Amino acid sequence: MARYIFITGGVVSSLGKGLASAALGALLQARGYKVRLRKLDPYLNVDPGTMSPYQHGEVYVTDDGAETDLDLGHYERFTGRSANRQDNVTTGRLYQQIIAKERRGDYLGATVQVIPHVTDAIKQFVLEGNDAYDFVLCEIGGTVGDIEGLPFFEAIRQLGNELPRNNCIYVHLTLLPFIPSAGELKTKPTQHSVKELRSIGIQPDLLLCRTDRPIPENERRKIALFCNVRPSAVIQALDVASIYEVPESYHAEGLDDEVLAAFGLDGVREPDLLGWNDISDRISNPEGEVTIAVVGKYTGLLDAYKSLNEALVHGGIANRVRVNLQWIESEVFEREDPAPFLEGVHGILVPGGFGERGAEGKIKAARFARERHVPYFGICFGMQMAVIEAARSLAGIEGAGSTEFGPVNEPVVGLMTEWMKGNEIEQRNAEGDLGGTMRLGAYRAILGEGTRVSEIYGTTEISERHRHRYEVNTAYRDRLERSGMKFSGLSPDGLLPEIVELSDHPWFIGVQYHPELKSRPFEPHPLFASFITAAVEQSRLV
Repeated sequence: MARYIFITGGVVSSLGKGLASAALGALLQARGYKVRLRKLDPYLNVDPGTMSPYQHGEVYVTDDGAETDLDLGHYERFTGRSANRQDNVTTGRLYQQIIAKERRGDYLGATVQVIPHVTDAIKQFVLEGNDAYDFVLCEIGGTVGDIEGLPFFEAIRQLGNELPRNNCIYVHLTLLPFIPSAGELKTKPTQHSVKELRSIGIQPDLLLCRTDRPIPENERRKIALFCNVRPSAVIQALDVASIYEVPESYHAEGLDDEVLAAFGLDGVREPDLLGWNDISDRISNPEGEVTIAVVGKYTGLLDAYKSLNEALVHGGIANRVRVNLQWIESEVFEREDPAPFLEGVHGILVPGGFGERGAEGKIKAARFARERHVPYFGICFGMQMAVIEAARSLAGIEGAGSTEFGPVNEPVVGLMTEWMKGNEIEQRNAEGDLGGTMRLGAYRAILGEGTRVSEIYGTTEISERHRHRYEVNTAYRDRLERSGMKFSGLSPDGLLPEIVELSDHPWFIGVQYHPELKSRPFEPHPLFASFITAAVEQSRLV
């Protein structure tokens, strides 16, 4: 039977519950256990798909097409296990399901209430489909005391009583701030956070304390005394240079040992951390460095590009080089010449995005990369802007544009109205709902023989994750290919362009999908590894 670990947070948000959950999952996995990680989000949106990147950060997409929280990216990168739509749930999705049941009359005339109906739905979600796992780690979004999180805390409190003894523990992540004027760490915020948690009936078994310096022993004992835990269960979570050092750091502090001891499994299976040691060594001791310019439209919040950032790090790991990122707001290029910003960089990456803002700046970035022979990687929107640039500059299609921005004379990029998903036709229209209506999840693509991408992948058939509503128009394919832009990857039916590349360029590739979502530290995505290899070669020329 699966054992359950509930990870909660307090004091402030953004302490790193998702990363802590992923690291703990990796440590248990390194001991030979099978783990599953799930995220419970208290907000009322059905999913984050309609939320601004500035509000929520990256929307992480799973193989089965779920738009989920970015923490699922951490889970996948640290454990290698692919997540699915059953690994993330929101209050909005639960209420949507509950109200649908009420409308059908499934509750047989009962008054539908938070307790027991909402809490029962949460518990059902937590417990379903876990027979194959030794440990299920459930992260509760937000912080203790948030009004929208109360049903989730109540549900996991109930589970503590309903699950067999020693089958459920609670890990609480808090902050120990250092006050320079006092010259000491303050434990009171942690004490109050635990007091709030205990007031709703949950006694944490372990405290994971975020801090920028070691916790003195007397402070550790004080926390243990006031929070009703053993001193050994007060784990310091020190800041580290790279997130990939977190599993080793937490193991050194005894986190996984304490977790197993809480389940009565202490002394069983030492973790195999050789792989993590190698990753840390490659990051800490690079044999060179490259600079990549990321020309995006959400650079004010880098969490909007979380998976992209990590995939570039993975490309550096594969090449044993440090990847320095230069984040540039694409709107800047609509006012200024891009040359002063891009001269000297070893690669240019234009990521995904939505809307007209900054689009012309991305087109200028693609033009600079093409004309100056700088390695270029266009992802989703970045591919579309590269195609529009080639249409205008190489194919002579002066009015080339995207219908995403309004009516255009030459719709080189247009709204997809239908496509195949398995054996069924998916259909959309411009007036439909925005949420959950894009081309989402894993789709196959066929790569052309002898193309650069087929050499990079080492195969002619791939599967990648998508999240887009607009597509390059194949009606322009012949004109674009005659001008030098090759359509090197297509959907199996040949109707949807998946990859373009320039044959007379050191490295110029655009992809309609999001390869960053499948990159892992132990398995860097081949496109990112190849892109960084090209950047290394470029660095020798600059």
